[in-house]
Amino acid sequence: MKPIKSHINIGLLALALSFGAQVSALAAETHADHDHSTPEGMQKHQELLQKDTLATQAASDTMADGEVRKVDKSAAKVTIKHGPLPNLGMGAMTMVYRVADPAMLDKLKAGDKIRFQADSVNGALTVTKIE
Repeated sequence: MKPIKSHINIGLLALALSFGAQVSALAAETHADHDHSTPEGMQKHQELLQKDTLATQAASDTMADGEVRKVDKSAAKVTIKHGPLPNLGMGAMTMVYRVADPAMLDKLKAGDKIRFQADSVNGALTVTKIE
């Protein structure tokens, strides 16, 4: 029995080391491939930061088409039947959302066609923008 247990432990150790090496390689590709002590290295660093910022901004600026199914002003929530929400990795569905600003609900009623943006705010799916 003991040899099997040691083989499992060796396998788990190899797996952990392999994972660590992959994470290190990924970090090297994105951050450690430039020298921060030179102007060129700092420029590369700024370019990487800007690229990450633009990618994050593009993902969170995604608007989706939807139809209001229900407005609950007392709970500051709205039910929306919508298309895919790529920034949240969600497909088309009908779902209840919180709203970032309860005043958003004043102009909505069931049946309205809208374009909206939803994000995860403090762990809750929240409508942050409505057009």
